[in-house]
Amino acid sequence: MHHTPCKVDSIVALNPVVSLVTLIPQQPFTHQAGQYLKVVMDEGDQRPFSIATAPREDGKIQLHIGAEPGNSYAGEVLEKMRTEGEITVNGGLGNAYVQLENSMPTILLAGGTGFSYTQAILQKMLESSAQVKGHKDPIFLYWGTRSTADMYAYDELVALDEKHEHFTFVPVVEHPGHQWSGKTGWVHKAVLEDFVSLEPYRVYIAGRFEMAGVAREDFHQQGLILKNLYGDAFEFI
Repeated sequence: MHHTPCKVDSIVALNPVVSLVTLIPQQPFTHQAGQYLKVVMDEGDQRPFSIATAPREDGKIQLHIGAEPGNSYAGEVLEKMRTEGEITVNGGLGNAYVQLENSMPTILLAGGTGFSYTQAILQKMLESSAQVKGHKDPIFLYWGTRSTADMYAYDELVALDEKHEHFTFVPVVEHPGHQWSGKTGWVHKAVLEDFVSLEPYRVYIAGRFEMAGVAREDFHQQGLILKNLYGDAFEFI
């Protein structure tokens, strides 16, 4: 598998547990929006992370790495990046990348840092739709987090919602505070409540495997055609 050395350009805290990592590949790195890469800790230890951006003109790659206390899997990756200032990656990987050939309304569903996967797809879709005159297919992004503090891109997504008439952002908080007036509970349940039938839609999902598995079954029951469902989790469950 092709190894790409990268310089660590920056590591910025998005909230107390999630870091935005920007990498500069030192040789050509190709990927499609919605693919992932593997960080090479050693030849027998390669750890996957979604690429949080569509391909960029400057070639930089961004990751959202969530490292809660006790999460050595992600914490060790961040520590290696901080101490060495460089990292080797493999990518782009995965078949759940954005599909632009056939026009369809789209639902993006993310749990936690699974948002990074949907962010890359959203970027590409908005970029593509900006080149299309007239009607643009609707795009819905449902992002579920445990608390409002975990929703680190909330303001950015609200701004995109206001800017793009065909894009709708729906935040869903599992444990809301007293000031929260939006949707609560499980994020995929919010989708089921809002759509009578999912048959016309293409759906992209990223989050815990348990959530993805339940969502696949429930969405299929609500009319989703499974060939129109995308997510890296479905390669494993």
